Amino acid sequence: MNNRESPIIWLTGMSGSGKTTLSNDLESFFMKHKYGVYVLDGDDIRAKDEEKLGFGHEDVMKNNLRISDLCKTLRKRYDVIVIPVISPYGDVRIKVRSILEPNFHLIYLKSDIESLRRRDTKGLYSKSDKGIIKDLIGYSETNPYEEPNNAELVVETSNEVSIDESREKLFSYIKKNIF
Repeated sequence: MNNRESPIIWLTGMSGSGKTTLSNDLESFFMKHKYGVYVLDGDDIRAKDEEKLGFGHEDVMKNNLRISDLCKTLRKRYDVIVIPVISPYGDVRIKVRSILEPNFHLIYLKSDIESLRRRDTKGLYSKSDKGIIKDLIGYSETNPYEEPNNAELVVETSNEVSIDESREKLFSYIKKNIF
């Protein structure tokens, strides 16, 4: 594979939509098939940064552009890079796409709010309901999640859809369009 254009699989969706779960599944899938894979989790990047960023538009832009820069470097060393990151703003995703094309794949993990609240893997929705978190992306009126209108794939991850169904839809796309 030409590593200069190694595929970038950018998983976007609200907190609890399954980005980390499905990125771990993708990592296992690629390793099983002997591809060099790197998962660059948005939460891990934030935790390691010296400059602590918030979740407003400018900080999200800065964080996503940092991730994009890392992707450009990692493309030279890996066959595929998987990025699970909320990435809530359309203009930020457009900028990221322009930096990382060609072979950039935006995958939107779509889940309804009730499923996310029930799942609440990090306790963020509960904290938001209690007023502890004031600007939870996609849940507060002040910090929206803009659904992508240019995703290569939309994977439904609401509670009514099994994780196996979501995984199968994603893997089918990967097999058909990437490898």
